[in-house]
Amino acid sequence: MKLPLKTRDLPTRLATGAYILNAGLGKWTADEERAKGLHGMASGAFPVLRRIPPARFGKLLAGGEIATGAALLTPLVPGWLAGGALTLFSGALVTMYLRTPGMHQPGSVRPTPQGTAVSKDVWMLGIGLGLLLEAASDRQYG
Repeated sequence: MKLPLKTRDLPTRLATGAYILNAGLGKWTADEERAKGLHGMASGAFPVLRRIPPARFGKLLAGGEIATGAALLTPLVPGWLAGGALTLFSGALVTMYLRTPGMHQPGSVRPTPQGTAVSKDVWMLGIGLGLLLEAASDRQYG
């Protein structure tokens, strides 16, 4: 049986999958203060999230991270699916970075010291897009 995981994708899937899974597990048991902080930052960038109570948002975010990390780490999950999950997740983080004043320098995408921790998510976006492009190329060229 041939696994849908390509050997060349193993390093990026392991690194990003482990990182995201660990982040999600850490958020799963977040206290109310941390949940409010996560919710405040996210709802500042995505106002529709204000309708969700902070504790529920924290669990949803943690669950999404756990699912994304697990998809990346599971060899039976094809690259297009793992890449799609990673692209959606990291795309939302990059959007939050771009929409949040103080995270990047005015008129620039360059991070401020406060934004450096989130700006690194552009690498995850690149990995997710790479997995998607590779899957599309494989389908096109067989």
